[in-house]
Amino acid sequence: MPDQDKQHFGGTEWAMTLMTSLVWGASFLFIAIALDHVNTGVIPMMRTFFGFLALLCIPRARVMIQKEDMKTVFFLSLIWMAAPFFLYPLAAHTVSSSVVGMINGALPALTVVVTAIMTRRRPTRQRVTAVLVGFSGIALISFSSITDNASASVHGIFFLLLALLGYAVAVNIALPLNAKYGATATMMWVEGAAFIWTLPLGVPALRGSEFTGSAVAALLILGAIGTGITFAVYSALQTRAGVVRAMIGTLFTPVVATILGVIFRDEHVTLFAIIGMFIVIIGAFLTSRPEKPIITNAV
Repeated sequence: MPDQDKQHFGGTEWAMTLMTSLVWGASFLFIAIALDHVNTGVIPMMRTFFGFLALLCIPRARVMIQKEDMKTVFFLSLIWMAAPFFLYPLAAHTVSSSVVGMINGALPALTVVVTAIMTRRRPTRQRVTAVLVGFSGIALISFSSITDNASASVHGIFFLLLALLGYAVAVNIALPLNAKYGATATMMWVEGAAFIWTLPLGVPALRGSEFTGSAVAALLILGAIGTGITFAVYSALQTRAGVVRAMIGTLFTPVVATILGVIFRDEHVTLFAIIGMFIVIIGAFLTSRPEKPIITNAV
């Protein structure tokens, strides 16, 4: 296997990184727009439906999953898609889209913790430092935003952290399936199964929802582009540039979310929350850096 940190990272890779950071950073704005017109349960149902259809159009995604792996697929679909996609709009009722994006930037640090627990491998000092920096940023964002009641609530922050925990666990469980079937195929089946999970809450939520042009556009972008196509681009970026540098886009999503929230939603962001956002970005950057090899003396 080639050294991923020495693979080429040129104009094409930067364009792919820019796309993922812009689309995923804007997703929190589109959730807020959709919530203006539709009930909460509609969003995860439509998001997984459109995402599944988008990935179905990609030839390499149309790979059959073996029967023995379907239980894992359905479990992943619950903790990776169905539950988080419901928790995000649920949190958006009491947390501004900019603050949601800020907290979401802590995903790399949380993933380090979850991975260490699941693999029973103690993280290096470099990783521990990155996690502490990231979580200190989360704490600053959370407490400053909760104090400013217009930006966030305690239960809203809790919903977001629960969704991030689901992501962090799912990434580790999905690794064997990604190796076996490919990331795009795995994601397509996970989104299809997630759509089934969302039906009990999604179908009743259709009543009373208003499918205006802006709501439909937001749902299409969230599903087909954000959950479907962009994930395929991200998977290709991992292959071209390596897992570590593919995470560079994560550093910019909080910034994108904050700028869009302030411009299009007239959201108020505290100074301490902005400082916390940059601390989270530093933590994510430290997390994305390759670990230094451990040099041992020969015996």
